[in-house]
Amino acid sequence: MAIPSRLRLKAQLVARPEERAHSKPFATLWVDSGVLHLDSAFDYAVPLKISDEVQIGVRVQVPFNGREVEAIVLERSDSTHVTGVIKEITKLISPHPVATTASLELCAAVSRHWACNPFDIVRSAIPARVASVDKSLLVQQQPAVLNSMDLDPDCFIAFEPVSDCADQCVELILQKAKFGSVLVLAPDESDVDAICESLQKSTVDFIRLDSSLSRTDRYSNFLKVFSSHNCVVVGARSAVFAPIPNLKCVIMYKESSFEHFEKRSPGWNVRDVLSLRSGLEDFQRIYMGYVPSLDISLLIENTKLKYIFHSHQLNVKAFSSNDGALLPDRIFKEIRKGLKLGPVLFIVPRRGYGNALLCANCKNVAVCACGSRLAVTSKNADPICLLCHTTYPDWACSWCHSRKQYMGSRGIDRAGEEISRAFPGMPLILSFGDVIKTSVENRPALVLATPRSAPKVKGGYGAVVILEGWKFFAHADLRSQERARELFFETAAMASVNSSVLLSIDESHPIVSSLVRWNPGAMIRRELKERFEVPLPPYVSSVTISGDVKEFTVIATGLRKAVESGRLPSEVKVFGPSDEGRNIAKIVMYCPREKRADLAVFLLELARRRSIAKKEYLTIRFDPYSL
Repeated sequence: MAIPSRLRLKAQLVARPEERAHSKPFATLWVDSGVLHLDSAFDYAVPLKISDEVQIGVRVQVPFNGREVEAIVLERSDSTHVTGVIKEITKLISPHPVATTASLELCAAVSRHWACNPFDIVRSAIPARVASVDKSLLVQQQPAVLNSMDLDPDCFIAFEPVSDCADQCVELILQKAKFGSVLVLAPDESDVDAICESLQKSTVDFIRLDSSLSRTDRYSNFLKVFSSHNCVVVGARSAVFAPIPNLKCVIMYKESSFEHFEKRSPGWNVRDVLSLRSGLEDFQRIYMGYVPSLDISLLIENTKLKYIFHSHQLNVKAFSSNDGALLPDRIFKEIRKGLKLGPVLFIVPRRGYGNALLCANCKNVAVCACGSRLAVTSKNADPICLLCHTTYPDWACSWCHSRKQYMGSRGIDRAGEEISRAFPGMPLILSFGDVIKTSVENRPALVLATPRSAPKVKGGYGAVVILEGWKFFAHADLRSQERARELFFETAAMASVNSSVLLSIDESHPIVSSLVRWNPGAMIRRELKERFEVPLPPYVSSVTISGDVKEFTVIATGLRKAVESGRLPSEVKVFGPSDEGRNIAKIVMYCPREKRADLAVFLLELARRRSIAKKEYLTIRFDPYSL
């Protein structure tokens, strides 16, 4: 029977496989699978036509599970352990290497340390590709020129008061740049700006790497790092992964800042990544800041880190307020003296107006029918619930029925009203939230700012006033004392040479004597002793696991059984689960630092098995900034 012409095949086409590379025809890759349990390396065949370009650290496109995905080359080899048909690399995404063997080893070490997929770290370590940059820029790898340098011990250098900390950092950069490449890691954009501005005054060229740059500039600068023999790289936390030739020194600027902790999962931090990198490469580590974090302080106490500081005497005065007034009686005279020298800086704990409303008669806290606190958002505004936003135009105390209000927690707006009334005729400048001032003129004025929002002034402030100082130490998280110390020292350093630092806090508080001597050692040693007795971080590693509340009782029970059966070290402590709201629960775990790797392996395997079973994703964070 004849086949109808419309069904007859005109030609039988068979796709011919690409000819493979003659030398090292196979490549091992990390594939961006998007699936947690598919985190191992995969082998692919290398087509001959792109063999010369497929080098270590190059990004390629490969077929994976029925779709085309991005991958990064780990190594080339002559053989493969894959049995059967092996897939080929589809195409070259970029001819420029974006990683070296050392930087890929660092990504692998970080992924093991934080129990995550390696590509989660690669996304943080390597900026997104820009095709126009690839076409215009030809980066040629050049061998690093090694200079001899006697490496000093790793050290912590404390900032001096009455000086520009960015200039201090640049002086150190210029010293170290004589011997090789230098990497500077700053916490945020403003600090990167300050260092770059100081470097522009010198003769040293530098490369900037941070998220404030456009995608094009950031990718271009990242590629320029590869072609530099000796360079200075200034960047934010992701720059810690930058593969820099002839790296001799890494400076971690303001090391206790919370900005050095990655907010996205898995929540790595610069300090620990830097420690892992020092095990793979030979360079000097220098930590700089006003006050060392507890993690660095423990290394200093154990003589694993050298502490370099200069003794200073500051004019510090403390004033306690017994009647709840914002400005204690005896502080007015000192503020007026400061106004004769220049602007006076006031640090206020919170923004807003009245963040806690109390009855002026009986001092009971005003609460809504839903149980939440009432607040006042502006002058003459009615009290409003912070949770359900119900307003109370005719508010009266539920206990004594008095209608007289008292602001128990003043925000910066309310503080500005009280301070401007106390010093009439003086200009008032506010810096907080979305209206942060970078600098002010050196003339008499009242400058009010929230923490980390204080503007700079040339020559320093006529006086620095920290209001309601005890509130900075009253937060519930474990980093509150560390954060408060850093704030007090950093703010005090903004005072001019002959001015005073005025604290609204009890004179017996240890922060007063620490500022006078410009040495927080006694406070830090006491807190370390308390942490050792409990024990708490930094003597132990902490882990938080969060996810859907409906499963967490079972997960917590399973973790405790794993400890009892010996699958987890017996020293591991499991706390929770606790309800975090919004159907989210959290488990906190503590373990000795020497057992941290065992716990990471266990939790990664737990996450893998849940991924295979298509269960809800768990957010696992090792050593978060705060608990």
